[in-house]
Amino acid sequence: MISAYVTLGILLLGLALWRQRQPEPGHRRIAAGGWRQMRPLLVRIPIALIAGSFLAMLVPRELVATSLGDGSGLQGILLATVLGAVMPGGPMITFPIALALISAGTGTAQMVTLITAWSVLALHRVIAFELPALGWRLTGIRLLACLILAPIAGLLTMLLAAARA
Repeated sequence: MISAYVTLGILLLGLALWRQRQPEPGHRRIAAGGWRQMRPLLVRIPIALIAGSFLAMLVPRELVATSLGDGSGLQGILLATVLGAVMPGGPMITFPIALALISAGTGTAQMVTLITAWSVLALHRVIAFELPALGWRLTGIRLLACLILAPIAGLLTMLLAAARA
């Protein structure tokens, strides 16, 4: 994790030095824009993490472990695909739910599947944005093309885990 922070710090420093040589806008204006974008997250992230912690206590561990645990295999991967596709909301909702499911016993392959399905299939985004903008034909083709991605990601994760064992 520290390497990610160091990499981002070096990248930020390099961009700041490059930007220093450019005409307007200056660093203060750019920093003010960054602060404006970050301010809402300073409230949302702690609330989402606390809500995720509470949710982790409410999730029935036995049900999660049998349905989505490491031992659930392909059936758990298919269930995770469906759950990821129908999970509403953005990252502020999804990742606390994912943390709760992980602490309740969701397997690695099943979690990779769930997050992948949420990323590429999210039906709430399809209904709200994709269908109105792109229409039924293109949306249907994209969904069919992407439908297999989440289960493949889960199966590959299972294979990688088996190879490491």
